[in-house]
Amino acid sequence: MRLRSLLFVPGDRADRMEKAVASGADAVILDLEDSVLPERKPWARKDVARFLGSATRPVALFVRVNPLGGSEVAADLEAILPARPDGLVLPKSESGSSVAELAAMLGLLDTKILPIATETPKSIFGLGTYGAVASRLCGLTWGAEDLPAAIGATSAREEDGSYTAPYQLVRNLALFAAHAAGVPAIETVYPDIADKDGLAAYAKRGRRDGFTGMLAIHPSQIGVINDAFAPTDAEIAHAQAVVAAFADNPGAGAIKLDGRMVDRPHLKSARRLLELAAIKP
Repeated sequence: MRLRSLLFVPGDRADRMEKAVASGADAVILDLEDSVLPERKPWARKDVARFLGSATRPVALFVRVNPLGGSEVAADLEAILPARPDGLVLPKSESGSSVAELAAMLGLLDTKILPIATETPKSIFGLGTYGAVASRLCGLTWGAEDLPAAIGATSAREEDGSYTAPYQLVRNLALFAAHAAGVPAIETVYPDIADKDGLAAYAKRGRRDGFTGMLAIHPSQIGVINDAFAPTDAEIAHAQAVVAAFADNPGAGAIKLDGRMVDRPHLKSARRLLELAAIKP
């Protein structure tokens, strides 16, 4: 499942769902949680289930259910599981045990789960536990909106939009937690819809740091995100050259290529990049 871009759409806005599918996003997340008022949730479940049942699925269709521990999540699953979503987004996940709990609620269905793994203070200390449930995951993502509210912080960001020190730490831990579990690391949203340059820089930093995709909140963000997480022609050519060089020298630990030394970690990175580009090494 390719997940460069994942676009949220409110579950009670049926008029936006087809537009979201046509946006170019790799996945659309039909939201039953934060973007839907409590009194609207019954209608949202019906709209989401109806759309899942009628859509031709040119892209993956996920559903963000409500958090565990409340009455809403059971109603969410009862409404949407018969329509077979491609994945579930689990908000306020606190550890691998949260994923296991949701998986148990699915019965025999092997629907993949994308936990949002940093939305409560307790969740920060469970980030190292997702490897135990890696087979149920399609990735791991983080968030910087609910956590500040949970601890009484006034903001997660500096005046220039960059994260303050506590949330830089949270982002870094989530990134390494995903890789420790062996699943894609998905960058969180960029909330300023009008700031295309800022979004491009943010997404490029995410890919540079090891994220393989990103959440989006508006269709206009999708093209920028897809471009940022797609390897360039030059990167692909270099990766192919690295793979070819080691294929020609299978016993070498390091090889000189274009005037520089490349070693086995470079080979691993090259193979990962070609996999991301859907090119056979």
